[in-house]
Amino acid sequence: MKASSSLIKAFLLVIALLFTMPLFAAPAQIIILRHGEKRNEFDLCATGKLRSKALTEYYLGQGAKSSLFTLSPPAAFFAITLHTLEFIGPIAGTWKMPVIAYVVQASHKSPSALTQSLNQQTQELAKGLFENPYWNGKTVVLSWEHFHIANAELEKSFPNQEVTLRQLLKLDTLKDPKVPKTWPDSNYDYFWIIHYNADGLPEKFEVVQQIFGSAYPKVPTNKWGEPEPSSILSTCIP
Repeated sequence: MKASSSLIKAFLLVIALLFTMPLFAAPAQIIILRHGEKRNEFDLCATGKLRSKALTEYYLGQGAKSSLFTLSPPAAFFAITLHTLEFIGPIAGTWKMPVIAYVVQASHKSPSALTQSLNQQTQELAKGLFENPYWNGKTVVLSWEHFHIANAELEKSFPNQEVTLRQLLKLDTLKDPKVPKTWPDSNYDYFWIIHYNADGLPEKFEVVQQIFGSAYPKVPTNKWGEPEPSSILSTCIP
């Protein structure tokens, strides 16, 4: 009888714990950025590589001068394309961390198949962040392809799915006019920073511009939606 009573108590304790656990898991903070400027469909151009170096020193590397990791050190860096992997790899390296890659190889797919693959990989990433309790309360960095960060036309093309990070990371629940519906083609120099509450819902959204000053004069900054300098476009593709 004693053994049976102990089992019942243990079972009731497990049930109680399940009911007191939060309904959603979520990182405390998600930092999103686009990859740097690119030379072709495979590689970053010199400006994109320099941007990665500048971000390492100023914002994202270990010991960065204006570190974005004010809540906690990064728990993981994620990438989805060859550009995003090349871009974030050196930054993750300063933390002696690998990049978790959801990489889609562009050259082996038709445009429609490529889009479907990017949709699926973006959905898989978001599902993992919100369903795996390992990420609870942590800070993660997503170096992502900008159409799948936010793009109104892409979302309209898949009306019965959530295919962008804007949708999948629940930014619509904020009803905040500062959350852009599209990430412009011309902008490589911004972060989106999302803070989540204990219920896995976003409670704060920030847009932070990358500013490097005189230390990196060849890394351009341009206002949201405005074009990059023509000198950059002569050596890098949009």
